[in-house]
Amino acid sequence: MQQHFGGRPPNPRSVLLAEVAQATQRLADAGVPSPRNDAEELAAFVHGVKRGELHSVKDADFDARYWEVIARREAREPLQHITGRVFFRYTELQVGPGVFVPRPETESVVGWAIDAVRAMDVVEPLIVDLCTGSGAIALALAQEVPRSRVHAVELSEDALQWARKNVEGSRVELRQGDALYAFPDLNGQVDLVISNPPYIPLTEWEYVQPEARDYDPQLALFSGEDGLDLIRGLERTAHRLLRPGGVVVVEHADTQGGQVPWIFTEERGWADAADHPDLNNRPRFATARRAMP
Repeated sequence: MQQHFGGRPPNPRSVLLAEVAQATQRLADAGVPSPRNDAEELAAFVHGVKRGELHSVKDADFDARYWEVIARREAREPLQHITGRVFFRYTELQVGPGVFVPRPETESVVGWAIDAVRAMDVVEPLIVDLCTGSGAIALALAQEVPRSRVHAVELSEDALQWARKNVEGSRVELRQGDALYAFPDLNGQVDLVISNPPYIPLTEWEYVQPEARDYDPQLALFSGEDGLDLIRGLERTAHRLLRPGGVVVVEHADTQGGQVPWIFTEERGWADAADHPDLNNRPRFATARRAMP
């Protein structure tokens, strides 16, 4: 039997795990939506380990910089801005000031798009990502749809700097420009158009979480009084780019589920317009097919 001398047995809980518990409470008190997750992610980031390895950090190796990053997160600076990275489907992206941070909800949008392209049975599908931001959607499609030809456009130079880093070495062709007028050289040839455009109504500004409102670029968030201004414009862009039978996929807010499919009407050359739920079963994206002539 192991003997302990000099009083109490050693505390099996490490200093770092005790600090993570305190940090979790601080983040919760600050209104951070996922305090335990973020406290652990930041601990792993500062100490150079995986989240599942936090218990292995020796007490003597505790890094006081942990409390510096916790203070930043407590002030509602996005977790991804602090770590400089975000995981999206099967890849890790670089993100920071000036670019919209991809959300988990968009992963289900991309998943649907990938299934739709595979169902087309096209040898080298041509795909266009409008308002690419960090390049997350374009890169996921290029990686998960073999032999696809993926083109992406972004208006913001700041966001484009991040997208260039993320798509470097991939098959994604990246351009700077206005999504409404992009890729005239591809008119009538595209198999799939996809976009996660700005869709928050200007009237909702005060209700947007601080992480988005104060750190994501305004250009990537807001689009007119009802939030649908750009989507209305993208409807024309998608119709111009798609071949007959090609598909458009557009993300929207869960409160806009009844509105977006009505933008893609039969009178404007569309068929099969429909809405689809995200993983929380809330309407998240609309799809439509360019009608055959």
